[in-house]
Amino acid sequence: MQLSLLITREELNFQLFELHEVCQLGKFERYAEHDATVYEGVLDLAYQIASEKFLPHASKLDREEPEFDGDRVHIIPEVGEALLAYREAGFFNSSFDADDGGLQLPWTVSQAALAVFASANIGTLGYAVLTVAAANMLNAFGSAEQIEEYLQPMIEGRYFGTMCMSEPHAGSSLGDLTTKAVPNDDGTYRVSGSKMWISGGDHDLAENIVHMVLARIPGSPDGVAGISLFLVPKRITPGTGGESRPNGVRLAGLNHKMGWRGTVNAALNFGEQDDCTGYLIGEPNRGLSYMFHMLNEARIAVGLESVALASAGYNYSLDYARTRLQGRAPDEKDPSKPQVPIIEHSDIRRMLLQQKSTVEGSLSLLLYCAMLIDRQKVEQHDTARRDLSLLLDLLTPIAKGWPSEYCANANKLAIQILGGYGYTRDYPVERLYRDNRLNAIHDGTTGIQAIDLLGRKVMVDDGRGFDLFVDAINDSIAAAMAFDQLDECRAALQTALDDVVETTRVLRAARSADTRRFLANATLYLEVLGHVSVAWMWLDQGVLASKRRSTGEGINGQDFYAGKLLAMRYFFRYELPAIYPRTALLRDLDDTCVGTSAEGF
Repeated sequence: MQLSLLITREELNFQLFELHEVCQLGKFERYAEHDATVYEGVLDLAYQIASEKFLPHASKLDREEPEFDGDRVHIIPEVGEALLAYREAGFFNSSFDADDGGLQLPWTVSQAALAVFASANIGTLGYAVLTVAAANMLNAFGSAEQIEEYLQPMIEGRYFGTMCMSEPHAGSSLGDLTTKAVPNDDGTYRVSGSKMWISGGDHDLAENIVHMVLARIPGSPDGVAGISLFLVPKRITPGTGGESRPNGVRLAGLNHKMGWRGTVNAALNFGEQDDCTGYLIGEPNRGLSYMFHMLNEARIAVGLESVALASAGYNYSLDYARTRLQGRAPDEKDPSKPQVPIIEHSDIRRMLLQQKSTVEGSLSLLLYCAMLIDRQKVEQHDTARRDLSLLLDLLTPIAKGWPSEYCANANKLAIQILGGYGYTRDYPVERLYRDNRLNAIHDGTTGIQAIDLLGRKVMVDDGRGFDLFVDAINDSIAAAMAFDQLDECRAALQTALDDVVETTRVLRAARSADTRRFLANATLYLEVLGHVSVAWMWLDQGVLASKRRSTGEGINGQDFYAGKLLAMRYFFRYELPAIYPRTALLRDLDDTCVGTSAEGF
């Protein structure tokens, strides 16, 4: 049953080619050389490598996680073999420009392929995801010399990358970091300090590791305004031939996690014993803004990884529910009658529907965000491009925060469906849950995403991003009016949207009067907008499924589209109503949490 873990091809085909119409990007010069045949070939290759090279060692990697012997990190050989296949197939450079040596695929297609690999083995994939994110940032802000020296090996998959933000004493409070970068006479910097929770921080899987390190230059302003970004390689390369030499990056130890066990997570010391050379990226004191360029794409990737892991759990528990015989129908009292598959029990169906509605709604939202990135790249008009950016900025904390919470809950339900088998290591669903639980912390916790959403993204440019969000949902509501069978869901989304608009108005008015109460329940606000966003995606899927059901057309069978309408109905009836107690608390500016003294605990 291992192959059932992979995110289903029919779902990706529906999302990419029918719902989000990725082939429409071929109208633009940037993507003119690509068509459906190319995209299908990319997915074919992703499924082949994921099933042959990534999936088979996923359980082994979880059991035999990387070990540090005091000298070097040891990783099972299957990881390197899988990443070599990933590299040779061109997945490291798939979304980079052709001028940079990339395949120039739409980011949406690259992310769909990433979802396939993530559903197979997130521990091995982690190295590639981090490298691509670091390479994107270097490409955007690095100097010509830095790009020439380091970018090409990274997008070829010969060098790997990391982001080094957190420190043992500061965690997510980046304004309190103490890592220093002292200028040298030759324009380089001497970096010293410690970083914690560095995924992919040390290994022998690549020729080099390119660390993106946040540090302070002496004399810089206090707080986040004085943070700069440095490229700090594990090994200094000579640039014109000859052998590289070690830089002063020392592995202090490994962190042993509940999930993602196959991705090394390290504590690193810079300049502890030997000089550590760093290269300033961009301008001094702008490091945090550069890092957020990396984080925004990384956060969308984290959301997609959450979806992929939940999809794997859903697929496995669905297969199990169809074949596991247990019990009989409630109205069948004869013990001599044969037992039925547990999928015949209504509570099992409820848990399957909750998984399905969460996974497929979240996947739609993440690929919508990916399409916004692709549309920005081809948009010629400044105002339209600015609007796409504002809408994407608003959606990014939602697309990271909501799936990472609710998709982990979907994995919990997969365990529940398997019962006692579910929490044993003989079955993959407990591992998938442990893997997914980390995503609510990766690249900024849910609380950080929520503060970013309410405190910044909803307010920027006089709320223009939020207005665009509302307009887009209203467009979907209008499109649904053509189908009478969607009236209930369409009306429910309209009511929910009106409630969110009013709640946001109240919060914006309270912002300057009482900042603590304004932000006290920001996480509830993110949950509300997440529910509404996923309901919006489901209404769009419902419109398309209704069209396919009425015409008998579509790339999938009619049962597939019927399943879409069933999952949409479930989400609107069971999940969307959960927003109303939350919006009531938000509008009341409830101070239960902010007003409680520490001594009260």
